[in-house]
Amino acid sequence: MDRSQKADSIAFLSEVFAEAGAVVIIRNLGMTVAQSTALRTKIREAGATYKVAKNSLAKLAVAGTNYEGVGEFFTGPTGIAASVDPVAAAKAVIEFAKTTDKIEIVGGAMGTQVLNADGVKALASMPSLDELRGKLIGLIQAPATKLAQLATAPAAKLARVFSAYAEKEAA
Repeated sequence: MDRSQKADSIAFLSEVFAEAGAVVIIRNLGMTVAQSTALRTKIREAGATYKVAKNSLAKLAVAGTNYEGVGEFFTGPTGIAASVDPVAAAKAVIEFAKTTDKIEIVGGAMGTQVLNADGVKALASMPSLDELRGKLIGLIQAPATKLAQLATAPAAKLARVFSAYAEKEAA
């Protein structure tokens, strides 16, 4: 890698760290190309990014960002999964880690909060932003739905009473 390629790599990683809601650092323990491709696909489907970078360049890229604390995790063959949604990258990595023993979750961070492997697992167990939005919309709509049902219920009861009287008189 020449100087310009290193500068490009540092700039790309700095941009990833600046936009990320959470970062997960994993260690590659001898994954095959197929497993690596499957991991990249799973992470991409979750709306996250995955990058394998030189540790020295990654340490330079995190300097001055909220994720400065993860610099200590960059030893050995590491990969960086990052996503804007704080839960997406962690969920994708944890799900993939269940299928193979070829990766190790080293740690991560959510903003300035540095997480160990257990912290990343706890983060992955949380609902995603889309799930939380859905629940919130459901909670907001529930009272309105109940009010609409209560407002129409007396009118429906009256209609049934009038219908019963009309049928009684017709008979």
